[in-house]
Amino acid sequence: MFNIAKRVFLFVAVNILVVMTIGIVLGLLGVHNKLPEGMYTQLLVVCLIWGMVGAFISLALSRIMAKWLMGVHVIPPNVGDPALRELVQIVHSLARKSGIETMPEVGIYESDEVNAFATGPTRSRSLVAVSTGLLRNMRREEIEGVLAHEISHITNGDMVTMTLVQGVINAFVMFLARVVAFVVSRAMSRSDDDRGGGLIYFLFVMLFQFVFSLFGAIIVCWFSRWREFRADAGGAELAGRLKMISALESLQQFYQRNIESSATKEEASFQAFKISGKQGGLLRLFATHPPLEERIARLKKVG
Repeated sequence: MFNIAKRVFLFVAVNILVVMTIGIVLGLLGVHNKLPEGMYTQLLVVCLIWGMVGAFISLALSRIMAKWLMGVHVIPPNVGDPALRELVQIVHSLARKSGIETMPEVGIYESDEVNAFATGPTRSRSLVAVSTGLLRNMRREEIEGVLAHEISHITNGDMVTMTLVQGVINAFVMFLARVVAFVVSRAMSRSDDDRGGGLIYFLFVMLFQFVFSLFGAIIVCWFSRWREFRADAGGAELAGRLKMISALESLQQFYQRNIESSATKEEASFQAFKISGKQGGLLRLFATHPPLEERIARLKKVG
């Protein structure tokens, strides 16, 4: 649930890098350096294919990247530590309750943040990981609410759905970047034979791909916020509405205390922003989570 912010930021960042890399490869291969009349449809098809490929590469690597970058250690079901064994049992119990047949991997990683996340390319190849800070700062019923939320993400197929959204965005980013770059480079070049025209076009493609990728990230973050509400509702069904509300309220209190007591308030505020989305101005467009108070209010209305 709560560390989906890092997961989404990583997902978006990887996609931007993939799109930029694909753009460089296509440029070096001379693919669609020119856009003569009638080529727009073909270009769109090529971009759609490559955009989807890039998104699904990110999805396929999501579980591996999470383990590597965040230092997640997978917990075996027969682990000797009673607390870790109970954690695995809670995850598997919720997974069975939600109809998942192949149990997710359960992992833990060192972090003082109160975080957890779920990732993986499919329901049968998923990972649920929690931070050591979450285990230290939350009661059992609150942890159950957190894990139910994560299982709901898996059940809803959120990462696959986000991959499809990201794939379409990738396609339009690459397509629009080339169309706009072609128009701008033609306007700047004195003639079609201008030797610098190809380089100008290539540089503009890279520039517009980066800019349009940022706009695409806004759409991905909006979609992520919408999916959070749905995962909250699913978590409430699995673990109980009161446990889900208690988990969110505990998180809200933890980050508020952290901001008030932290010597580096900007960093603490940013950590809370990633989770709660409580921020003003343009930055809120990049929030992957709605404000915690709004999420809590929605769950309380259901009752």
